[in-house]
Amino acid sequence: MKKAIFAVMIICLIAFVGCGKTDLQYQKQYIDAFDTVTIIIGYAANKEAFATNADLLYEKLCEYHELFDIYNTYDGINNIKTINDNAGIASVTVDNAIIELLEFSVDMYELTGGKMNIAMGSVLKIWHEYRQNGINSPDDAELPYETELKSAAEHTNIENLIIDKENNTVYISDPMMSLDVGATAKGYAVEKVCEYAESKCIGNISISCGGNVCTVGKKADGADWNVGIVSPFGNNNEYIRSVKVHDAAVVTSGTYQRYYEVDGKKYHHIIDPETLMPSELYLSVSIISKSSAESDALSTALFNMPIDESKRLIESLEYTDAVWILADGSIVISSGLSNNTERELKIQW
Repeated sequence: MKKAIFAVMIICLIAFVGCGKTDLQYQKQYIDAFDTVTIIIGYAANKEAFATNADLLYEKLCEYHELFDIYNTYDGINNIKTINDNAGIASVTVDNAIIELLEFSVDMYELTGGKMNIAMGSVLKIWHEYRQNGINSPDDAELPYETELKSAAEHTNIENLIIDKENNTVYISDPMMSLDVGATAKGYAVEKVCEYAESKCIGNISISCGGNVCTVGKKADGADWNVGIVSPFGNNNEYIRSVKVHDAAVVTSGTYQRYYEVDGKKYHHIIDPETLMPSELYLSVSIISKSSAESDALSTALFNMPIDESKRLIESLEYTDAVWILADGSIVISSGLSNNTERELKIQW
């Protein structure tokens, strides 16, 4: 790309603002990666130039999706499902991206006192099956049996995850244990795609992947990106707050995202490792930080912490803030955020 001045000129013509002065904003929407909608917003000289860059970034996101998938296998790829399938049987040689994701996830487990545990796959699988059945056949919707959940919870010890970084292998020593990286994989992947964008001189972009928003630089006019925090009160097209950010991530976990109903009560997908039931402390938790991966993990962990404990953790972290919407609908914001108006927040880092 940089062998000749002519080549550089061509690249700058097709790139976002990071490589050339352009001021037209475009966006493109994709589906499939991480089983959700991805929206990429950026700037380019024309629609075709933008699409070239957006497709490049989405292709990279799909690579991470295949590596971190726990449900499907892909030719020539050892992914998280491969590791789970070989639990108690054999070590699996994996891509370095998986090693890094798992090491990060272990770090977040320790930081959150186990409130975010990727070794809970056996428990989360049960909830997933009951939720899918309840969605597909509402009249037959039911809750998992307590004995079923407790039996699965006996196989969630993260110390049984053995990572050999030197040889790029992963082994689960408990044959009944499985990994579920739903609380870290998407945020980690989006962060890596943003890093990839920077390496390709693609700047001034926003990538939104199912509640995970990560920004590179500011808008073309120098303004911050305005990221909405979805209202959890029934209308997902409304925003209860918005936060202005640049070179930062905003990730929200909420009761409205994935749930099913049993006897008129909603049961969402965020499961407390202690109770083995969906946490009832919050309607949503949004994390704002410089790391999309950290934001993703923390949005799950904080969902399972009482507000005082949750606030202490956030206040102890640099460049990290949160917006909690409690079960009663009240809103709490961390000290690094200021209310510019009733509905607008601004980072004070």
